[in-house]
Amino acid sequence: MTHDLRHWATHFPDRVAISIGDQQLSYGEMEARANQLARVFEAKGLQRGDHIVAFLPNVPFMFVLAWAAWRSGLYFTPASSSLSLKDAAYIVDNSQARLVLADAAVKTPVGELPGLCGRPVHWLSHGPDMPGYTGAAGLMAAMDTQPRKEEAPGSLMLYTSGTTGAPKGVWRPLPDIDYRGAPTFAADLMALFSIDENVRYLSTAPLYHAAPLRFALTVTARGGSVFGMEKFEAEDALDMLVKHRITHSQWVPTMLQRLLRLPEDVRRGFSAPHHVMALHSAAPCPVPVKRAIIDWWGPILMEYYSGTEGVGLTMLDSREWLKHPGSVGKTCKGVPHVLDDDWAELPPGKVGRIFFSGIKPFQYFGEPEKTAGRTSPQGYQTLGDIGYVDSEGYMFLTDRMDDMIISGGVNVYPQEIESAIMELPCIVDVGVVGAADDEFGERPVAFVVGDGTVPPDQLEEVLAAHCSKQLGRIKSPARYVVLAQMPRSPTGKLIRRELREMLRSMASA
Repeated sequence: MTHDLRHWATHFPDRVAISIGDQQLSYGEMEARANQLARVFEAKGLQRGDHIVAFLPNVPFMFVLAWAAWRSGLYFTPASSSLSLKDAAYIVDNSQARLVLADAAVKTPVGELPGLCGRPVHWLSHGPDMPGYTGAAGLMAAMDTQPRKEEAPGSLMLYTSGTTGAPKGVWRPLPDIDYRGAPTFAADLMALFSIDENVRYLSTAPLYHAAPLRFALTVTARGGSVFGMEKFEAEDALDMLVKHRITHSQWVPTMLQRLLRLPEDVRRGFSAPHHVMALHSAAPCPVPVKRAIIDWWGPILMEYYSGTEGVGLTMLDSREWLKHPGSVGKTCKGVPHVLDDDWAELPPGKVGRIFFSGIKPFQYFGEPEKTAGRTSPQGYQTLGDIGYVDSEGYMFLTDRMDDMIISGGVNVYPQEIESAIMELPCIVDVGVVGAADDEFGERPVAFVVGDGTVPPDQLEEVLAAHCSKQLGRIKSPARYVVLAQMPRSPTGKLIRRELREMLRSMASA
């Protein structure tokens, strides 16, 4: 199997490798630029095992950077393009970055970063010049486009999204210096998702996230073509599926919800016969939403469950899901273990903490205590989810460990409450967090976004009646707060800390 950018650049130099907006790179162009950038790294004195960080919008240069880092034995960290200045500086310092490459077009005020970071860093800019930065394009133009004689494999070091606390870098040792197999960011995905040179892949999400970046890089390792979106817009995404004869795509549940809210004539007129696999992950998908997409697109949805830590992976296709609605599939990477609070393994059907074994363990970079908090005494590791595996081996997630609410000594799972509330047609989004309570310790509070059919002043009565019937007294929210929009990351993950901050602000007010 051929699995290297250089092969495709040599044999098919004019084939489109990556196209985003009005920017496009062929395989020949990407190979040449990756070689030039690798030489820049060498000229800057970067050594194998050093770390680099990038703050970039969705641009083809992200792929040039990733491949150059891979061939230079470097750890490459793509950081969120919308971080606060404080969080951006934290990632640069925490990763011990020796080089930062940034673009002024991102929301993060990257122009101020050099003045905040105390460690010695090479600051390179992509796009417009910035004070304190050196233009990467000028440095690359002076470099040879041919490969260097000595190359060694590097790795990605991605940071968790930080929806519940400070982001953490997921670190694993570099491959052996003489490793010549498929890039570690691509090897498993090639086989799991049948990625080959015929794939035409639509990337809908920000490339600084693990799944969008790894899938897109895997496509370039196998000679396919990536078509990325600068920013997700539902109708534009449908147009791209048709225009570019997309075969594979990737989505998160909030995107699927937006597609379903498009005008009926737009949805009825849509046809994409080449589209054979629509991947989705990142957050629980409400059952009615997924069923509606399958009814519309046919049984092409493929759901998988994994995470930045990469300790395990489950999958199931549409036909399996229709028989097991709500499941995230059977494990196809790693061995699952459902453990109770005493670390004992639970039988099928019993809810507990989900761990995996059989995968090379990860560490949170420079955070041994946080690593220990995700590792069982047996050495199993977890993504932090709660759930169960049924007698047929299908996994179901019920909540996150960090999100559990203890009310009157009873474990209350926000996801269960959210699923119940989403049964109401008048609700389009929901998030539940715990609020301090003198009597119960904590009580759930539900933040909701309505569809406008029920006036906000009447929503609480509708919600209270529904939750009382579906959930009972203990699990029912003590309060309902109507929002215009739910705080979610670009990949659709609910940012619960912002809901907790809203609660604190309400309490102090």
